[in-house]
Amino acid sequence: MSKIRKNNGGSMDMTTGNPYKLIFVFSIPLLIGNILQQFYNMVDSIVVGNIVGAKALAAVGTGFPVIFMLSSLFMGIGNGATVMVSQFFGAKDFKNLQRTVTTIYKAMLIAIVPLSVVGIIISRPLLTLMQVPDDGTLDMAVTYMIVIFVGLIGSMGYNINAGILQGLGDSRTSLIFLAVATVINVVLDVSFTAVIRMGVFGVALATIIAQLCSWLFGIFYIQRKYSIIKINFRHLEFDRDLFRQALRLGVPSGIQQMCFSIGIMVMQALVNGYGSIFMAGFNGANKIDSFAFMPVQSYSIAVTTYTGQNIGAKLFDRVKKGTNAALVLAVVTCIIIGGILYPFSSQLMRMFSSDPGVLESGVWYLHSVLPFYILLGASFIYSSTLKGAGEMMIPLISSIIGLWVVRVPAAYLLAHFLGKEYIYFSYAIGWLFGFIIPYVAYRRGKWKDKGVIR
Repeated sequence: MSKIRKNNGGSMDMTTGNPYKLIFVFSIPLLIGNILQQFYNMVDSIVVGNIVGAKALAAVGTGFPVIFMLSSLFMGIGNGATVMVSQFFGAKDFKNLQRTVTTIYKAMLIAIVPLSVVGIIISRPLLTLMQVPDDGTLDMAVTYMIVIFVGLIGSMGYNINAGILQGLGDSRTSLIFLAVATVINVVLDVSFTAVIRMGVFGVALATIIAQLCSWLFGIFYIQRKYSIIKINFRHLEFDRDLFRQALRLGVPSGIQQMCFSIGIMVMQALVNGYGSIFMAGFNGANKIDSFAFMPVQSYSIAVTTYTGQNIGAKLFDRVKKGTNAALVLAVVTCIIIGGILYPFSSQLMRMFSSDPGVLESGVWYLHSVLPFYILLGASFIYSSTLKGAGEMMIPLISSIIGLWVVRVPAAYLLAHFLGKEYIYFSYAIGWLFGFIIPYVAYRRGKWKDKGVIR
């Protein structure tokens, strides 16, 4: 079996070696990171709910999706950084790789204050529009959002670091810094709420301190371990052409994330209309669903980096081999996970509730989506190949059509004509369209001309 080439810190050269092994090995830290993030969210909720109270838990839960939605655009720029860094790394064009890193960081420093100010200004009006109860929950949610937006630089910086490292083929280091942030966050959460009694303000403060520490540690690590990258915040070179490329790659990705988060809110609103029992079943099954699909999500991120490096090296046939390898990994994983979860859906749902109505709703959800996981997995792999090649518009169009044109309308129509249980079949219908569009684009082959290197 071929060895995996590593150089410059923990970077992985994906232009040589076995595609199956490269993609699988790269995806493992990503999977662990996703699980760690979910674990942190669970622990954070337990701490907030038990120490600060139910209203605080509701406030944090309400504020997080809004912050994610408003931060999506710059998170997309981080995804664009992954593509650009991976392509320049694959081409061994270290000069433009360095310029890409400094350009994106300078753009972040320019944008951070306006973004933070806008977030602070619209926090209360947006939460009021969402009909957050004015029983103390609204004020706490506003406090949480304002503190998070004040410390937005840590979150944005961490995402850029992660994008750079993933582009270099280093998924392990991002996991380490995520673990550091998680430990700091949990310790400060308990300290600021149980000891100092700072309430929701303390929860938000713990979050931004942890993110800031993780970002700064990441900068220090990149400076020490990667000789091809130098970051001097007093003298950051800004390349307008590279910044335009970053926008071309990042904005569609950011819009895609934003549309997805809004779409999920709309689906949640539909489910909420059928009462707390049906809603509880949906939310419990959704958590199982999220965990179950994490391995395939990790493969898809690995494919983006793999494709980017090989596009940079002009190894187009190798890109196809990597896509096929990831597709096999995704399909096999979906079959295994579906085969395990389907017969044990009821037992898994009992982790959340023993109420018969909740169990019925959750089991119906899982039995409706699990047989179609292969469609979703294939759509992720083909979309990620296109993204790694620099073709961002097709995945955006596919996401909008699959979610907004197909899934959301289908959910409302199925619920109206067949009953609320049939809402879940809208997922499979949306996934089918989400698969067809990137698959056709991949087969046409125009993605070969979308790279940042001419």
